[in-house]
Amino acid sequence: MTKDVSVALTFDFDAMSLWIGTFGMTSPSAVSRGEFGAIGVRRIMKTLEEACIPATFFVPGHTAYAFPKVVQAIAEAGHEIGHHGWVHENPVTVTAEREREIMALGLQALNDVVGIKPTGYRSPAWDNSPQTLELLFENGFEYESSMMGNDFQPYWCRVGDKWSASGKWEFGKPVEMVEIPVAWHLDDFPMFEYVPGSNQAVITPRQFLEMLKDEFDWLYEREGQGIFVPTMHPQVIGRGHRMIVLEQFIDYVKSKPGVKFTTMTDYARKWRKDKTPSLPMDAVS
Repeated sequence: MTKDVSVALTFDFDAMSLWIGTFGMTSPSAVSRGEFGAIGVRRIMKTLEEACIPATFFVPGHTAYAFPKVVQAIAEAGHEIGHHGWVHENPVTVTAEREREIMALGLQALNDVVGIKPTGYRSPAWDNSPQTLELLFENGFEYESSMMGNDFQPYWCRVGDKWSASGKWEFGKPVEMVEIPVAWHLDDFPMFEYVPGSNQAVITPRQFLEMLKDEFDWLYEREGQGIFVPTMHPQVIGRGHRMIVLEQFIDYVKSKPGVKFTTMTDYARKWRKDKTPSLPMDAVS
């Protein structure tokens, strides 16, 4: 089987915004955990440079203003920067008007700091509201990466899905927005971070490496084509003992013939070429 496997390393540079916007922390100690994200980015960038590979960083507007030099360094190194909210707010928890404001604030920050208009979006907390897609279309996005309807294959986003506990599921209309799916078991935050009353951080870095390898091996050996998208956070993976795991995973992937590293936008554009929006194959009678 000819291999055509891509790996998109993605890093959510949440910094302090995660603790402020998602967890509502007021303790300086808790919020200071986000400061380590800048140190983590520097370490990650060095590893990517040594490996000669690109990556995609999703950056909240709050982070861009807090660490402009770090975000500028990401752009100058040629990595992709995507939209990740303003202060890591979950779109489902805010009004439609506030979600529109958040979208604008994040875009303005990235424009102010690095002069870019991102083509990719990842929702904080991986939750989209009923109007998220509308906002993405209005602002010229090409893909989003917050949903989980597949694992290694992108698919078309939809509007108008309908469901209830008493009625039948109804698929909505597929639209011209590429979904590059994510997965919680490929996210370093729930694996490693302790958050009182929320998350207990249950595995070791070696276990995470084993999980990454096993999932990648399924794609490589059984399917032979598609995209592998781990989600990492500089304040998490950037710790010394975890950086070793990232380096080992990169080396493991690079040892496999027919595998290449990519940014999310590059893969989305490659995937959508000569395709038109359609429902998932299993949903077509």
